Order: sequence, then C-alpha cells, then structure tokens
Amino acid sequence: MTKYFYTVDHFIPFPRSEYGGMWVVVAENDEECFDLITAEDEGANDDYYSRLRENIQKAPAYPLAENVESCIVEQFTT
Repeated sequence: MTKYFYTVDHFIPFPRSEYGGMWVVVAENDEECFDLITAEDEGANDDYYSRLRENIQKAPAYPLAENVESCIVEQFTT
C-alpha cells in the first residue's frame, strides 16, 4: 500500500491559538491522517475537527517511494 507525506494546516482561531499550526504526517489515506492527528491531539481541539478534515483533503500529499510506518512526523501548534 502506498503511503503519503501530508503537510496539514491546523487552524485554531484566536484566542485559543495565535497562529494555529502545522501537522506533518505519513499515512495511507486522508482518513488515517485524520485518525493519527486526532489521536495525538487527544480531543484538545475537537471543536475544529470538521475544519481539520477539510484541511486534510486540501493538503499536499506526496507519495513515498518506500513503505514506512504511518506516524506523526512533526507537529507545530501554538
């Protein structure tokens, strides 16, 4: 199964966050990407998960040449 390298905007409006954030994820598809992010987020921003789904669908997703484990590579949230 092909894996993809996603860069996902995770917008959280002020005052909870000044700038939102960015998630970098390796996943098989949009649904797995969403599941990985929400598991890591632990419900802290569940009010914005519908927007997160839209952002995952809009995110660049680059196919990977090697089969690597699905994971959160990096996150930057404010």
